[in-house]
Amino acid sequence: MLDGPSVDRHHLVPRSHGGEAWDYVHRICHAKIHSVLSERELAAHFHTFERLREHEEIARFAGWVRRMPPAYVGRHAPRRRR
Repeated sequence: MLDGPSVDRHHLVPRSHGGEAWDYVHRICHAKIHSVLSERELAAHFHTFERLREHEEIARFAGWVRRMPPAYVGRHAPRRRR
């Protein structure tokens, strides 16, 4: 991963469920994770990268994005600041 706009921080257990640990992930992977899984599902079962890779839809997406250049951010709208 390249530092910059293609990288986000992902809390392995959502902060709304008491999570503090985080790691860097590609921005589009981060968006995919949150579009597919609820915060409850993330906290209960998908709180490690190994478990995330077990999810069929996320695994397919990761296989696809792996073929993209490291700085690839997709064609989605830029993220709004909260």
